[in-house]
Amino acid sequence: MSRVGKYPVDVPSGVTVTVAGNVITAKGKLGEMTYRCPDEVETSLEEDKIWVRPRATHKQARQHWGTTRAQLNNVVKGVGEGFTKKLELVGVGYKAVVQGKNLVLSLGYSHDITYPIPDDLKIVTPAPTQVEISGASKQRVGQVASEVRGFRSPEPYKGKGVKYADERILRKEGKKK
Repeated sequence: MSRVGKYPVDVPSGVTVTVAGNVITAKGKLGEMTYRCPDEVETSLEEDKIWVRPRATHKQARQHWGTTRAQLNNVVKGVGEGFTKKLELVGVGYKAVVQGKNLVLSLGYSHDITYPIPDDLKIVTPAPTQVEISGASKQRVGQVASEVRGFRSPEPYKGKGVKYADERILRKEGKKK
């Protein structure tokens, strides 16, 4: 029995959900998203709750049961509230600025890194050493945050680099004399 799948997905006010076969469409203030459910599960909309049930008892149906429920929860939450990832730049001279449709990063290289901002996401820099990435898709927000972090991953000796705001860098001890 799935511990995640047995609970329904609550649909908040302001979000409309339509179920057409295996395709579920959610519309909210942040846009519209669709999710195609696997054939091993069936979904139904009852009183502002989306229920996910497996069609069979074999292992693959039970695996898709919890995954589908989690994905549907992310779709409903995404179009209603959205998702945000915060990044911090740690290092002397490291800074970020949004110029038009590009994120320009100065990360200690001989050149600035220009990252084009995707149309479905919003990137802001509240401070020169902070970057906030927000959007409706949890996967897209996480992917873009990972790509920006990958330009200069945090190193373990001084902790310099681009890190998530809630990330804790495990520090190493330097050379001993």
